[in-house]
Amino acid sequence: MKQTKAHNHIIDFLFPIILFFVFTISAVVVILLATRIYESTTTASSLNNVSRTSLSYVSEKIHHSDCKAFVSVTEIEGTDALALYHQDDKEGYTTYIYYHDGALKELFIKNQIEPALNMGNAIAVVSDFLVEQIEPDLYRLSCIDANGRSVSTVVGLHSYTER
Repeated sequence: MKQTKAHNHIIDFLFPIILFFVFTISAVVVILLATRIYESTTTASSLNNVSRTSLSYVSEKIHHSDCKAFVSVTEIEGTDALALYHQDDKEGYTTYIYYHDGALKELFIKNQIEPALNMGNAIAVVSDFLVEQIEPDLYRLSCIDANGRSVSTVVGLHSYTER
């Protein structure tokens, strides 16, 4: 009986190794692409949420003070500000919402105290915030985020009684 030798070719060894490296490189490329897409999506979403969340916050503050006599647009040191007046049993308070130093700010103080722009607490980092009274019971709020995207909304007062 004749023994046959199996001839091993170099391709029998190289093919699985090449296939393994092609698979590994493809997996790494897919992971890098997915990471880049995820990062850009979350960054865009977070920037978009800042301006929309800021306007939602201000809208809810207006709805909380929903009377013509308790909501107005005023000026603090030459800057337009939304003024929301509150009255408890003894004293009156005002909440001012305005743009100053790259941030949307909120200031809650007694009516006897003169407001200043640097007294407020930052709510959100934005490029600009505008508030204007369109009609006696209608306000337009506009916010520009850090990337220059503008979002605006119109908020109406529902309660037509004076407090």
